[in-house]
Amino acid sequence: MSVRILALVGSLRAGSYNRRLAEAAVQLAPEGVEVELFDDLAAIPFYNEDIDVEGGAPAAATALREATAKADALLLFSPEYNGTIPAVLKNAIDWLSRPFGAGAISGRPVAVAGTSLGRFGGVWAHDEVRKSVGVAGGAVIEDAKLSIPGSHNRFAETHPVEDAEVAAQLTEIVALLHTASTARATA
Repeated sequence: MSVRILALVGSLRAGSYNRRLAEAAVQLAPEGVEVELFDDLAAIPFYNEDIDVEGGAPAAATALREATAKADALLLFSPEYNGTIPAVLKNAIDWLSRPFGAGAISGRPVAVAGTSLGRFGGVWAHDEVRKSVGVAGGAVIEDAKLSIPGSHNRFAETHPVEDAEVAAQLTEIVALLHTASTARATA
C-alpha cells in the first residue's frame, strides 16, 4: 500500500532548519511512501469561525484541509518559540480540527519532530504540538519523537539529510507513520 504523508513546517523563515529537516524527510522516504511538503501555511488567516463557512472558507485553509484529506498521515515539524508552539502551526491545527469531531485531522496518524536553538531541541513545543493535535482529534504516535538541540551549530554546514543520526531517526518516524497508516486503512 502506498502511503502519503503531509509535512507541515511551523517556521516560515527562509533557510529554516525545520524546513530543511522536512526536506530531509521528503528525500529519505522509502519506496511506497511519499512525503509531501505543504508550502502555504503563511497564507492561511488566523482561525475565525465567522470566516469558516461551508463553501466559503479562505482558499488557503481549504487547500490545507484538502491536502490533509488526501494524506494518510501528518508529520509536523516545529521549532520552539518562547517555550511553546509557533502560531502558524497552531493555526493550521485549529483549521484542521474543524468542524469539531469531523475535521481533516480526525483519526489521522501524526508524528512531531523538529529542531531548535536551545539545548533541549524544542521538547516543550513538541509536547504542546502533540497535545493540540490530540485534542483536535489526530492520532498522535507517541513513540515517534525527534527533538534536535543546537540547530544553529548542528546544521550550520550540514543539511539534515547528510547527518546519519538524524537521517536514521527521520527514517524511523516515517516508518512508524507508514505502519500506523496501513493499520488504519485495514481496520
